[in-house]
Amino acid sequence: MAAVPRRVRATAAAMDLLRRLRGRHGPLMLHQSGGCCDGSAPMCYPAGEFIIGDHDVLLGLLDLRLLVDEVPASAPEPDDLAPVWISGPQFAAWQHTQLVLDVVPGRGSGFSLESPEGFRFLSRGRVFDDDELVALAAIEPVTGAGWERGERPAASSEPQVVAEAADACPVPGTRPSV
Repeated sequence: MAAVPRRVRATAAAMDLLRRLRGRHGPLMLHQSGGCCDGSAPMCYPAGEFIIGDHDVLLGLLDLRLLVDEVPASAPEPDDLAPVWISGPQFAAWQHTQLVLDVVPGRGSGFSLESPEGFRFLSRGRVFDDDELVALAAIEPVTGAGWERGERPAASSEPQVVAEAADACPVPGTRPSV
């Protein structure tokens, strides 16, 4: 069986922006918006400001201490973690895809903390291969209700931070950088 892949990864640029936002606003959380006025953008909030529903799904915990391809040497403090959530129905549609959190120039949503920074978060995706899907099927995702009961996601040995989005979701016909 393949190693369990992360359901969410982030580019170095996204992690840099998240660290700056944490310095200004304290602990953070993200929620992959499902549409409406904010489109389908990842939204960044101060931790606890967005109410997580019982059926929302935790994609993962971004460890804001980590750099590209770095493996943590110690357990993070709670304030070092930025949980990334998605609604249950949206997870059902996208559970076959790894979300790669990236950042691009432009104005973010008025509700997301990066809005005044001149950048906006962007979700990119990579479809899991068959072996990864089998590994993920063996693990029940953590929901908002499970989080409240103390459930936490399974650990992954896959690096969390990639230098560029193409390192996690290469463009067909090109080779990823090594």
